[in-house]
Formats: sequence, structure tokens, C-alpha cells
Amino acid sequence: MSLESLRQAFSGKLLSGADAAPFLTDYRGKWTGQALAVAQPDSAEDVAKVIAWCHAHGTPVVPQGGNTGLSGGSVPEATPAKLPVVLSLLRLNRVRAVDPLNNTLTVEAGVTLLQVQEAAKAAKRLFPLSLAAEGTCTIGGNLASNAGGVQVLRYGNARELCLGLEVVTAEGQLWDGLRTLRKDNTGYDLRDLYIGSEGTLGVITAAVLKLFPLPTAQVVTLVAVPTPQQALELLSLAQERLGAQLTAFELLSDTCVDLVLRHIPGTRRPLGEASDWYVLMELSATGDEAQAAQSMESLLETAMENGWVTDAALASTLAQSEALWALRENISEAQGAEGKTIKHDISLPISRIPDFIANTDALIATRFPQVRQVTFGHLGDGNLHYNASPLPGSGPDDMAAFQALEGPLNQLVHDAVHAHQGSISAEHGLGVLRRDESARHKSPLELQLMQRIKQALDPQGLMNPHKLLDMSQITL
Repeated sequence: MSLESLRQAFSGKLLSGADAAPFLTDYRGKWTGQALAVAQPDSAEDVAKVIAWCHAHGTPVVPQGGNTGLSGGSVPEATPAKLPVVLSLLRLNRVRAVDPLNNTLTVEAGVTLLQVQEAAKAAKRLFPLSLAAEGTCTIGGNLASNAGGVQVLRYGNARELCLGLEVVTAEGQLWDGLRTLRKDNTGYDLRDLYIGSEGTLGVITAAVLKLFPLPTAQVVTLVAVPTPQQALELLSLAQERLGAQLTAFELLSDTCVDLVLRHIPGTRRPLGEASDWYVLMELSATGDEAQAAQSMESLLETAMENGWVTDAALASTLAQSEALWALRENISEAQGAEGKTIKHDISLPISRIPDFIANTDALIATRFPQVRQVTFGHLGDGNLHYNASPLPGSGPDDMAAFQALEGPLNQLVHDAVHAHQGSISAEHGLGVLRRDESARHKSPLELQLMQRIKQALDPQGLMNPHKLLDMSQITL
């Protein structure tokens, strides 16, 4: 097998040695792998040629978008049995079509999420998927991991925002499923097999995305709430009063706010007194801004009368809105600046979140008193980032001891999630980080069905091996 034959098989770039190094380590620096080379094709047809070459030579393929994932799904293994080719899709970066009347946008997989948003806005439309990494993550990676973000409450996650796909199969065939239809009831939905499959079944090369009317009015507020239970009462009231105009409903603890204030320059506390918990709400509408603001003020007045809200900061300018959102969007960066983190991206029935937080916080405080919880997330869709950090003032020895807690802490949290009928991965995907833990909570039949799909679509087991599923349990 010669790299030269791969180089001649497609147009684009083939990187090796030092040039390939940036593609072999994940975003958090947690995983670094080895690869035969990094292929960067120029087109979907060239992606097909690369995968056909890998299929013919029995070479594994690791698809990669912006490499911003948090579960180790976009980089190769540290010591693979056979060196893979990393397939970087960054050069597939064209907007192929915009159809404002059909409210659709067709883009290639390497287009960044921010570029997708800008292309929609140029057509006076909204593409609502929004993530902290939107400047560097790609739409192909968003779909492969079924990304969520802050507006799932109103618009759904990546799966709900996609109408059609173009995919290269594990054998190197190019499937054109770029349908722009909202109704197509003609058999198995192949699109849904590839969305959320983390590159283990094939490679997404382009997608048809849903667009929405561009809001003309947005109102943002940060409110203090006594407990997550009061936040839940506020959510119910907001949904009754605002309906589909409620586009974001984020819960964050005072620990989160303190971290942001300490580590992110230019941020300040918008409320006079600290509260144990806060909710960040956003209302988006196509009507008059004054009317939207009045709707929010009326909602807050009722919530205060009921004791669910104790204080509120209502943005009146774009700069104020951005400042409030900065408190939420910078939590992960601030937590990283504080030191090591043990992350849990979990999903729960919304009604059970207050009990989960209270019960699990108490368990952690008893078993791991050297840990503090950094809890925030999308309360409106049941997705919590239930992270752990060392106590303030921890030294190097304390940090090492904290990292040693990852296994037992993960088990405690994920067992609690399972007991509350939740999921241990809401929007980050399984990758290698959660692969084995997910298998522990799935039924044998569910695992068997997933394995059958993998065998059917990737019979040689070459697509992103050892991600999402344990390959040792699959008979190829």
C-alpha cells in the first residue's frame, strides 16, 4: 500500500508528518492518535474516491469536521491496530443553493455553522442552530453528532433542522439524498441513520437545511430564582404565555456566574444581589419589539408575584443582550481556566430535573466532598451540563486526586441519570468518552439492533472504528 496511490486517487490535499499533527489531537487535548495521513478532498466525488481507496485497501477512515467535539469522536486512536486515514472535510465549504421561498439552504459539510447562519441571514432567513463553537464547528460535524445548542426548545436539534443529505457510503458510493421536501413517506428514512451516527456508517458531504423567518424583535432577560423547582414553574408559565416565541430558557448556578466573572474580562454581575440560581430567557418574534418587551415584562410580573423570580435584569439594547448571553456562553471557558473539569452532558425528563439536581448534589457532597458542581444547561429541553471542578484553592496534588475521581464520579452521575430515566449523552455524542458507559445502560436488544445496522452499512468495520460502538462485540 502506497500513499502515492492515495495521493493520485483524488484532488485536494494529502497531509502527513508535522502537517497532519493538528488533525490528530482533539479540541480539549484529551486524545491524540496516529494516522497514515490526513486527506482533504475538494468535492463529494473526491470523498467517494478516498473512501473507495480505503475500502479497497482495508484502511480505516476517521471523518473529521471542525474537530471541536468533546467526546473524542473526531480523532484516531492512540495505537490503532491499523493506521487510518483522517478524512478532513474542511475544503467542502460551498453554499450550493439558497431557496428563500422553500425556506431551505443546501450547503457542503465543511461549511462552518457561523457561515450557515450568515448565508441564511443574507437571504433574510434564520438558521437557528447555535453553539459556542459555531465559528469553527462544521455543519457536517453538527449533523454527525446531532448537535443541540440553546434554541432546541423552539426549533429542535440538528436532526429536526435537516431535510436531506448527500452521503458517501462505507464502500465509496455517493448517495444523493438532497431532498428539499417536508413530506416524503417512501420507505426507510436513510437520512436519520446517518444523522447522529458520528461517522461510523458513512460520511455526510452535504445537507439541505430548514430556514425560518428572521426575527424582528428579541428580548433577553436574566432572572434570579430560588431553586430549580421555581425555574421549572417559570418555564411552564413562559410556555403558556409566550408559546413558540420562547426560544431559549437556560438554567445556571451562581457557581457558574462566579467563574465567568472571575475569568472572563469585561463581564459583570447584572443583578444587585447574588442568587443560588438564575434563568436566562430569550423571546424572539416577528412582530413589534415594544410589544415583545411588554409580553416579557408581564410574564416577569406574574412570576415575581408567585415568588418564582426574586430579581430580574431586562436588556434594553443589543449590547445589554450580548452581555447577558456572555454570562452563559463563557461558562465552559471560565471553568477550563479554573482548572481540570469532569464533564457530564446529560438529558432528563424536564419535570425530574429539580429532584435529580437535589438528590445527586447530595450524593456527591457525601461521597466526594472535594468536588463542587458547576451546573448549567438548556432547561427548556432537559439538557444539563452537570460538570464537576475541584474546590477553590486546590493545589497540584489536589488536582491529581480530583482527576482520579473521574471514573467513580461518572458512575455515580450516570447511575443517577439512569434512575431518573435520562440519557448520559444529550448533545455531545458518545465518541470514545461515553461509548462503554452507554453500553452499560442500554438493553441487549438495543445494542444488538445498533450492531446490525453497523454490520449492514459498514461490513468491513472501517468507518470511525471503536467510536460509538465497541467493535469487539461486533462479528464482521
